[in-house]
Amino acid sequence: MEKNDKLDTIFALQRMLNEDITRLRGLDGITYEEWIQKYTLAIISELSELLCEVNFKWWKNKKPLDNEAIREELVDILHFLISMCIRSGMSAEDLYNGYIEKNQENFDRQYGKSNKEGYAISHANDLNC
Repeated sequence: MEKNDKLDTIFALQRMLNEDITRLRGLDGITYEEWIQKYTLAIISELSELLCEVNFKWWKNKKPLDNEAIREELVDILHFLISMCIRSGMSAEDLYNGYIEKNQENFDRQYGKSNKEGYAISHANDLNC
């Protein structure tokens, strides 16, 4: 199986859903900037719903975690993230490649191999001790 088959499928399904929603809800005149704002707000809303599932309110009695509800919120977040990627002209391949590149940079940062400022490892934090 090719590395992007599942991600390609997710992008294709989300593109179809976005097109249906745009058509059915009469959203053709929305600008790129407005779409990015809407998707960002939708992700924030879904993140808030996720927070409610993981007992972040320290002033309330804890409830048992509902792993299925947590997973549902994560999928909702993914829907809006993929929509934002599509709207920004990214393909599944673009997202995959961007992730791989950023993942390597994040590893490099943790081991003091990054050229980015603020990631040098001090002796107190040296991971090679």
